[in-house]
Amino acid sequence: MISINQLTVRFGGFELLSSISFMINPRDRIGLVGKNGAGKSTLLKIIAGYDKPTEGGISLPQDVTFGYLPQNMHYTDTLPVMEETMKAFNEVREIEKKIAEANHQIAERTDYESAEYLKLIDKVTELTERYRILGGENTEALAEQTLIGLGFERKDFTRPTIQFSGGWRMRIELAKILLKRPSVFLLDEPTNHLDIESIQWLEDFLKNYNGAVVLVSHDRAFLDAITTRTIEISLSKVNDYKVPYSQYVELRKERRTQQIAAFENQQKMIEETEKFIERFRYKATKAVQVQSRIKQLDKIERLEIEEEDKSSLNIKFPPAPRSGTVVVESKNLAKSYGENLVFEDAYITIERGEKIAFVGKNGEGKTTLVRMIMNQLDYNGELKLGHNVKIGYFAQNEAQLLDESKTVFQTIDDVAVGEVRTKIRDILGAFLFGGESIDKKVAVLSGGERSRLALARLLLEPYSLLVLDEPTNHLDMRSKDVLKQALQQYDGTLILVSHDRYFLDGLVTKVFEFGKKRIKEHLGGIYDFLQRKKLESLKEIERKEIQKKEEKPQQTSDNKIQYLQRKEVEKEIRKMESKIEKCEQTIAKLENEIEKAENQLSSPDAAQLHQDFFDQYNKNKKDLDQEMLAWEVLHEELESLQDKKNSI
Repeated sequence: MISINQLTVRFGGFELLSSISFMINPRDRIGLVGKNGAGKSTLLKIIAGYDKPTEGGISLPQDVTFGYLPQNMHYTDTLPVMEETMKAFNEVREIEKKIAEANHQIAERTDYESAEYLKLIDKVTELTERYRILGGENTEALAEQTLIGLGFERKDFTRPTIQFSGGWRMRIELAKILLKRPSVFLLDEPTNHLDIESIQWLEDFLKNYNGAVVLVSHDRAFLDAITTRTIEISLSKVNDYKVPYSQYVELRKERRTQQIAAFENQQKMIEETEKFIERFRYKATKAVQVQSRIKQLDKIERLEIEEEDKSSLNIKFPPAPRSGTVVVESKNLAKSYGENLVFEDAYITIERGEKIAFVGKNGEGKTTLVRMIMNQLDYNGELKLGHNVKIGYFAQNEAQLLDESKTVFQTIDDVAVGEVRTKIRDILGAFLFGGESIDKKVAVLSGGERSRLALARLLLEPYSLLVLDEPTNHLDMRSKDVLKQALQQYDGTLILVSHDRYFLDGLVTKVFEFGKKRIKEHLGGIYDFLQRKKLESLKEIERKEIQKKEEKPQQTSDNKIQYLQRKEVEKEIRKMESKIEKCEQTIAKLENEIEKAENQLSSPDAAQLHQDFFDQYNKNKKDLDQEMLAWEVLHEELESLQDKKNSI
């Protein structure tokens, strides 16, 4: 159990966090939310021990470990992917050495009854248990399973990490963190560089993990799938909601309504009190009442309310110029980079008014096709645009294309025409440019700020086709909602490259899937597509099972080795099942002991309980956590053995 106690963070005269307190419990699934700049990333760094608060502190158990993934990392190594990933098991390697040293000492000693000998035996037992919990007997299989889950292929395992982009390097770091099995995951935007399939794999991993998870994410579907608690940072304070993100949004609306009502009532009372003071300040007969009112005002704790929620603004794209019925069409389209084939034999038809999603793993050709449509890349086959197609394009590198000599306001003002000119400040506010920030030069903006500005500019010019490549990467929840609402009302044709399922849901009506060197068309929304993908995966598993049953292996002398290997694996499986059964018995016993203790704690005689009772109660809870983690590792090892058996 981790306790954040009256934690305050100041930068100069600005108070980012003010005396915040909350607890992180062993199995918590927490979504940490708030506006950009509210202090979410700072708080994660402090919990992880990388930064120090100005005041207050954090209380945590001595044996707690953290798995911290920051938004940005620096990479210097040139090891192959698998070797780099195996660094996650440094603790396992150290334990192996200690076990070997201890066993060597045990073999040489003869003082079997001495305290030192028994202590050595206990040490080996403790080290062996920790080794088992960390998956020491199956490290390579665990590493392979995790890398594949995060989108790598086996052929990537021997490639030097330096050959991969920053996004793929982030996946390697994430894999290392997951494999270390810490007490608490602290993950800052973990989905930023993941595709939909990898995000879903990570969701399943985190949902079933036997530790705590604290997430910062702008992916609403990801938060809803994992979290059961939402901690909001607002006005330098924290508000703790025991619900997932979408339910928090509804509760927050109710709370904001109450905030506004309380603020308005207080303002009215303050105004009336100040009028009374001003009116009777110089009347001797009212001196006592005036002084009383002055003291009353001094004691009032002034309420604050957050700035207006810009996501409620109804911002629209200009009407789209009418194009031909067919907007984009390709026949036998293919693209290669040297010997590397990206995709081939692509037949695509996009008609006027359709809203399309491009989905698939990174590197399968989504951005490549977008750039081909924009006539930025050559290709084989046929690709043509329809009549009168005017394209509005948001590229992943859009931030680099803005005029750095202009201010934020000038960038928008230069392209705004007609009635929309009256809404420039509202549009900029919706994309997090408020107050003095609209006078900033583009040259001083961060990459995220430039991307948001480029998106805001797209709202102002009339296009018949919008092509948006990962437009939500640098947007917070409210800005995403503004953009999604505008795109839903947009009457032109839309192509979206995105891994944000909530953003795509209710927006697109067709999905083009990129994978295995092909582009496949799916009718329906994003969740229709994902459901079909899930069913296809299950059917593929069923087909393989049926195929195995139908195949009759020839019993010849050639497969004798294979037979012996299978028997050996079956023996290992029986051992593993026995370990799991023993582990489950221990878990049941501990749960029973904890339940008895909690009944005593809730009884009227709880005040008479001794410290020994509490020590044993806390030890049982800690032992239960360790056994649950061990049970999880054993099951993973069992699954690996069963896979090995099936492959023989």
